[in-house]
Amino acid sequence: MIFWPHVLNDQIQEREEWDMKAKVYFTKEITPEKVVEMYQALGVELPGKVAVKVHSGEKGNQNFLRPEFWRPMVEKVQGTIVECNTAYGDASGGVRDHTESHLKLLEEHGWTKYFDVDLMDAEGPDVIWPISNGKILKENHLGKNIENYDSMLVLAHFKGHPMGGYGGALKQLSIGCASRAGKALIHSGGKTDDRYETWNQHASKTAFPEAMADAAASVVEHFKGKIAFINVMKNLSVDCDCCAVAEDPCMKDIGILASTDPVAIDQACMDLVIHSDDPGKEHFMERVNSRNGIHTIEAAEELGSGTREYELIQL
Repeated sequence: MIFWPHVLNDQIQEREEWDMKAKVYFTKEITPEKVVEMYQALGVELPGKVAVKVHSGEKGNQNFLRPEFWRPMVEKVQGTIVECNTAYGDASGGVRDHTESHLKLLEEHGWTKYFDVDLMDAEGPDVIWPISNGKILKENHLGKNIENYDSMLVLAHFKGHPMGGYGGALKQLSIGCASRAGKALIHSGGKTDDRYETWNQHASKTAFPEAMADAAASVVEHFKGKIAFINVMKNLSVDCDCCAVAEDPCMKDIGILASTDPVAIDQACMDLVIHSDDPGKEHFMERVNSRNGIHTIEAAEELGSGTREYELIQL
């Protein structure tokens, strides 16, 4: 038998590159039961006390994924729903920027009916985590209760966003886990932790996604090896679930994705939109591109939070 060294080396290199790709599981079927199946496909078991990060929906928002949808998954890991107060003021029409009104809305939306719910920054002081290699931020301010958890399951509703371009796993890790002051720091690119002043000093279209990537990196590092991600591509509006008045979906539902890599899962969602034949994708991607949304994914990869190279495994 003759061995061709250059061919063998090419095969080895190809295999190494393939092994370095993140695995992203995908199904077109969107049901509560399928969410659980996708989690099980990951082959992970989140240890100890599990924080389950969701977007619980702003008052008046019609697109957020209801607690009934997530119920089997949350019960599967015996998790606690975690949220933090928002930084936007009353002028936006939202009520999630104050602990009392936020807790009331969580009840109105049905979260407390089914789950233990932890508003992690309801009581201070914030916990501050360093970001050693941050592009914009050197520290992340989070609701202090995050340190009560051993692992995290991020259940993201993938959709557009009026400021970040899109919302997915990385946004849940960054803005989602940040305290009210932490959100102000991210939005201002580290200039201020004042939730009113941040809107007068908002970061640029380059600095804002990089600040989000910085904050996300600190959460990934904290829960390293004990974190998993599920993105649901349903109710695909250009607006976030934080919008009290949001546009209706502009695309048909696409499916559910699961991964242990937040960069890969967000990139896979973006690719599914880009390669879709749905005419609504033009409107969706205009929102993403006009806000430089993909740069969050690029920056997160550069920070080592994951890879944009992935293998999409359809179930």
